Amino acid sequence: MTGPVATINLTALERNLAWLSSRTAGAKVMAVIKANAYGHDASLIWPSLGAADALAVARLDEALALRAAGCRQNVVVLTGVHSVAEAELAASHDLYWVVHARHQIDFALAAAGRVWVKVDTGMHRLGLPAVDLPDALARLGAMVVGVMSHFACADDPVDAANERQLACFSATTKDVNLSRSMANSAALLGQPSSHLDWVRPGIALFGASPFADLAPVAGLTPVMTLRATVIAVSSLQPGESVGYGGQWCAARPSTIAALALGYGDGYPRDIPPGVPVLVNGKRAPIVGRVSMDLTTVDVTDVEPPLPGDQVVLWGTCALPVEDVARAIGTIPYVLTTGLGDRVERRVTRE
Repeated sequence: MTGPVATINLTALERNLAWLSSRTAGAKVMAVIKANAYGHDASLIWPSLGAADALAVARLDEALALRAAGCRQNVVVLTGVHSVAEAELAASHDLYWVVHARHQIDFALAAAGRVWVKVDTGMHRLGLPAVDLPDALARLGAMVVGVMSHFACADDPVDAANERQLACFSATTKDVNLSRSMANSAALLGQPSSHLDWVRPGIALFGASPFADLAPVAGLTPVMTLRATVIAVSSLQPGESVGYGGQWCAARPSTIAALALGYGDGYPRDIPPGVPVLVNGKRAPIVGRVSMDLTTVDVTDVEPPLPGDQVVLWGTCALPVEDVARAIGTIPYVLTTGLGDRVERRVTRE
């Protein structure tokens, strides 16, 4: 098989969870594995998160898939449910879900179950207005297990909006005798005062930086290593081009390796010239346009690979996903969650 492979290091995942948990001063951990565990395959990784106090996903179908896979841990559906039927389905599968809008209160009352209530403290995306919290808690009664909110700017630890949101949440919940949760990955690492009763790490579990500057976090280990197979090596003369549109032309005699990986696998089509990959342990630049099934690399200045050799796209200390994201002008979340079904996921322990 020559298709790309994402190797998922379960030992690294467990180590990351333990390290993040050690930084919370006793707060419980809700491990967020939405979007197919940020592209790492939730069906493969959830058994390695048994030390978490709960798991969280974005949508009900993700939670049901975990239950179908045999997961019996507490699971929270962060965007909640959207009908009475969905509320009943969530209750029948022993799932928690988040009430973030007034109409969802009626779903909860009709189906019972256990819910978190989300308050809008300044992100203005999901969440009840702070003034509505007392009424929501009164109506929902014993169904509510906790109150949460979400930071808009936690990826910049010095942004003043973080303190404003935390102050709003603290004031709103000061008389509420329930669990409270505010911290995502970035806040867990950069704003200890936000840890409260529960933290909700997501991308950090997988060893990637949650910060806007994409600075790798020293205590975390990458969980995913993405590799692609070299399926052809060719020579170009000066002036000859490679790929659709002839975007890149050789300025010297050049050696080009073709990788069995393209935008059909979720690797970005619109990457700029020079984005690095690792060839025989050395960085080499992508050249030409990424096509549906192939990506071409200039290997003139490295030990040339042979057909069948593996090239690393990201995930090692020599080429962390943050470096690739920075070169492309995106964030690690986009790269890992963008990988498609044609990328085989293989688990390992290292």
